[in-house]
Amino acid sequence: MRYGDKVAVDRLSLSVEAHTITAVLGPNGAGKTTTLETCEGYRTPQHGTVRVLGLDPVRDRHALLPRIGVMLQSGGAWGGVRAVEMLRHVARLHANPLPVDLLVERLGLADCGRTPFRRLSGGQQQRLGLAMAIVGRPELVFVDEPTAGLDPSVRRTVWELLEELRTDGVTVVLTTHYMDEAERLADRVHILDRGTLVASGSPLELTRGGSVATIRLVVTQPFPPGAPASLTAALGPGTEVTQLDAVSLLVTGPADGSTLAKVSRWCEANDVLPESLTLGQRKLEDVFLELTALPETT
Repeated sequence: MRYGDKVAVDRLSLSVEAHTITAVLGPNGAGKTTTLETCEGYRTPQHGTVRVLGLDPVRDRHALLPRIGVMLQSGGAWGGVRAVEMLRHVARLHANPLPVDLLVERLGLADCGRTPFRRLSGGQQQRLGLAMAIVGRPELVFVDEPTAGLDPSVRRTVWELLEELRTDGVTVVLTTHYMDEAERLADRVHILDRGTLVASGSPLELTRGGSVATIRLVVTQPFPPGAPASLTAALGPGTEVTQLDAVSLLVTGPADGSTLAKVSRWCEANDVLPESLTLGQRKLEDVFLELTALPETT
């Protein structure tokens, strides 16, 4: 998919297994939304093919729509319609919808049920969007940033609801910027960067490193130029240093007491003040930042 001279999705090839939760991750502009909108039938691919439940999302749209649910990043309802009124309308479009009152209670929509959509908070709009996506009992549901703007308790409720959908045999495809959300929910993760697929696997497959552990160094001021190369030289062979952002480095290797001591001495020698020094196995966020980090500029 191209937008003018910009390649939004570049020779992307991936698949989603039935009855799983699959997370499609990537930085802003990586092609996530374009990919999902193509699968949902809102965009026609300029090259290549897309099949959803065995159907072409554009050519077979009328056959596909009753079988999928879509939660958009924003919108999806008329500005003046009341929240529960909109949900009941969507439910009546389906042959065997879920009980509306059950969804209203589960997603905490009762207090705002008579509020026009345009006056709902961002979190309330998110909850209504999710309810609209699943009320028709879809076989496959696409959820784009399902917990953006939600408070922690409602966020956990949404997680539980998505897990229950999977248990009931529904396939879920989600995009999220919350790495802990993807790590908890996803059976499989696809990471995109600049329109291409850079990694796929379960969260465990992407984060495990055998006996290799990590040290995450966060400092109070941006690192001096050449910090990763300098720290790598100080640590010696068998370690790898990745700069995650201006104030964070990730050391991968035999993260034992000796390595910790060397990192501390390097900080002292380079007048770097650590804010935190964390030892542990890699998290999905570490993998994501390694794979999608912008190249260093000189």
